[in-house]
Amino acid sequence: MKFPCFAAAVLFLASCAPDKSTPENILMTNPLTADFEAPFAVPPFGKIKTEHFLPAVKASITEKEAQIDEIVTEADAPSFANTVLALEESGRNLERASGIFSNLNSAHTNDEMQKLAREISPMLSAHRDNVLLNDMLFERLKAVYDRRDKLGLNDEEKALLEDKYKTFTRSGALLNSEDKARLREINARLSLLTTDFGQNVLAETNNFRLFIEDEGNLKGLSTAYKKAAAEKAADKGREGTFLITLDNPSVMPFLQSADNRALRKKVWEAYVNRGNNGNAEDNNEIIAEITQLRAERAALLGYADHAAYVLEESMAGSTSRVDELTEQIWAPALRSAKAEAKQFSEMIEASGDTFALMPWDWRYCESKLRREKYSLDSEAVRAYFSAENVGQGIFEVCRRLYGITFEEIRDVPVYHEDVTAYEVKEADGAHIGVLFVDLYARPSKRGGAWMTSYRKQEKVDENRIAPLISIVCNFTPPSGDEPSLLTFDEVTTYFHEFGHALHGLLSDVRFRSMSGTSVYRDFVELPSQVLENWATAPEVLKIYAKHYRTGESIPDALIEKLEASSTFGEGFATTEYMASVILDMAYHTRTSGIDLKAVDFEKDVMREAGLPESIVPRHRSTYFNHIFAGGYSSNYYSYIWSAVLDADAFRAFTETGDLFDAETARRFRKYILSKGGTEDPMKLYVKFRGTEPDIAPLLERRGLAESSSYAQ
Repeated sequence: MKFPCFAAAVLFLASCAPDKSTPENILMTNPLTADFEAPFAVPPFGKIKTEHFLPAVKASITEKEAQIDEIVTEADAPSFANTVLALEESGRNLERASGIFSNLNSAHTNDEMQKLAREISPMLSAHRDNVLLNDMLFERLKAVYDRRDKLGLNDEEKALLEDKYKTFTRSGALLNSEDKARLREINARLSLLTTDFGQNVLAETNNFRLFIEDEGNLKGLSTAYKKAAAEKAADKGREGTFLITLDNPSVMPFLQSADNRALRKKVWEAYVNRGNNGNAEDNNEIIAEITQLRAERAALLGYADHAAYVLEESMAGSTSRVDELTEQIWAPALRSAKAEAKQFSEMIEASGDTFALMPWDWRYCESKLRREKYSLDSEAVRAYFSAENVGQGIFEVCRRLYGITFEEIRDVPVYHEDVTAYEVKEADGAHIGVLFVDLYARPSKRGGAWMTSYRKQEKVDENRIAPLISIVCNFTPPSGDEPSLLTFDEVTTYFHEFGHALHGLLSDVRFRSMSGTSVYRDFVELPSQVLENWATAPEVLKIYAKHYRTGESIPDALIEKLEASSTFGEGFATTEYMASVILDMAYHTRTSGIDLKAVDFEKDVMREAGLPESIVPRHRSTYFNHIFAGGYSSNYYSYIWSAVLDADAFRAFTETGDLFDAETARRFRKYILSKGGTEDPMKLYVKFRGTEPDIAPLLERRGLAESSSYAQ
C-alpha cells in the first residue's frame, strides 16, 4: 500500500492502533484494576498514584453498566444463572478500584484525594442508582424471585437471591418514575454531605495545635508522653516546646493525667467542639440536611422514619427493641455513673479544691482515684503492653483457638511504611489470606480504629479465593529507642479489630457479597467484642504482657489490680456510650429533619434523657462520624447489642473451664466466623450456643447488675 505523504501515513497508523483511552485498555493497564502482584495477588500500592483513581473508577463504572446491559438484554428467560449469578459476578473491577480508593482515603489520604472523593462519591451513588432502579433488571430479578421455591436452589443460593431482591426493593425498585427521580437526587446529595462531614472532622482534628512552652504545665504526665510531645513540636519547627494535638494518643492521656485544669479544659473544649466552630468545617448545617434527606427518603420508601428503614435489616428488627435494650442498660449505667461522680466530688473536696465536677475532670479524676484505690498507675501498666508484644499475644490466642498462624511477609507492597503484612495459614500450612496491620496515628489517617478488606473471600468453581484484610488503628508511634506502648484500652481495641479481621479471614462462603463481615450491623460486632475477653484473661496476660525493657512477665499483683479495677469507671463509660445511642435514635426516629442547630438539638435530647451536665455523649453530634459519615446511622446501638451476645458467648468458654476449649472454638468458627451473611444471625448464634443470649452476663461484667457496688 502506498501513502501520498508521511502525514497521511501517520494518520492511518494512528487510526489502526488500539485506543488506549477505552475502558477496556484503561482497566488492563491501570494499577487499581490490572493484575495484582504475586505471590498473593495484593494491590500494587507502590505503583498507585492519585491520578489513577478517577480513570479507574470511571472505566469500571462503564464496564459494569455494560455487564448490566448484557443481563437485561439476555434472550433467554430469566434464570438464577443468567440473572442472579450474573449480577453477583458483575462489577469486580469497580469493587476493586472504589474499594482501594476508599480504604486509602481513610488510612492515608491527602488534599488531592479528599478533593477527588467529592467527585467520586456522587459518581458511585449515581451508578448504584442506575443499577438498583433499572426497571428491566428488576423485572428479571423479580421473575426469578417469584419462582424461587421451584428452582431447586441450595441454602446459599436462596440467601443470595433473597438478599439481591431485598436490596432492590429497599433501594426504590418499586417506586414510580417521579419518586425514583427524587430518590436519585437525595442519594447524590447524601453522598456529598457524608463525605464533607468526615473530611471536616479530619480537618478539625488536624488543625488544632497547642504548643506548651513551660514544662511545668505538663505536671502529671509521664516522661514518655512529654518526650513524644517534644518530638512532635520539633517536627513542626518548635524546638523546646511540647505539642498537644487532638489525636487520641495525645488528647486522651492529657485529659487523664494533666494536673493543669485550665489546660485540660482548653484541650477538652477543642476536642468536643470539632465541627462546631462556626468556620468552613462546621457540621451543624450538614447534620440538619442529612437528617432531613434521610427522613424524606424513608418516607418515599414507605417507612415511618430512617431508623425503621435501617432496623428492618438487623437482629433488633425495630426501634422498640432498641428502646427496650436501652432502657435495660441506661438506668443502671446512669446510677453507676452518679455513684462514681459522688466519689470524685468527695476526692476533690478532700484535696482542698472547691470546683464542681465538670466534663474535663472525669477522666482525670477517674485516673487519679484508680491510682489511689487500686495503686494502679496507667504508665506502669503501659510498660507491659508494647504493640509488638500485644500483637504476638493475639497471634498466640488465635493459634490456640483456631490453629492458625501469622507469618510476616516482606515481599509484598504496602501503602505506608508503618504497615506490616502477614500471611495467615491453617495449622497444616494451607493459605487462608493476607492481613495488613497499620497501627500508628498520623495526620493522613482519620481517627478511630477499623477493619476493612481489599478482597473478600469467595469460591469460584469450588476454589476458595483468599481474602485480603486490613486493620487500622491510631496508637502512639514508637519514639527513639522506645517502642509503641499501649494503654489497656488500646490493648482491647487491638484485640477488637483483630476479631473483625478473623471474621473476614475465616469466612468460608460461596458468594463474595455475603462473605465475612457482610452481616447485620448488630451482629458484626460479636466476633470483635468477644475476642476482647482474651485480652484481659490472667492466663492470657501471662502469655503476652512482658515489660518492654526487662522482658519480665506482668506480675500477679498487677493482674490482680487490673481485675479488681475492671468495672471501675464502667458507669461513665457505659453512660457516655449509651448517650450516643440515644442521640443516634433521636436524630433518626424523626419524620423530618431537625428544626434547630444540631448542638442545641443534642442538648435538648440529653436533658430529656437525664444525662448529667458533667458528662457528654461519647460522640457529640458534630464529630459523630459513625452515623453521619459511616455506616452506623440508627445502628450505633449495635455495639451494646453485640456486647450482650459476646458476654454470653464468652461464658460458653468459661463454662468449660478452658478458655481455649477446642470444641467451643470449633463451633464458634463454624457457626459465627465462617458463615458470613448466609443465614439468619440469631439462628447461627443458637447453633453455636444452644440457646438465645441472656443479658445478665453483660450487666455482671460491667458491674451494672443490682448486686454490684455501684448499682446500689
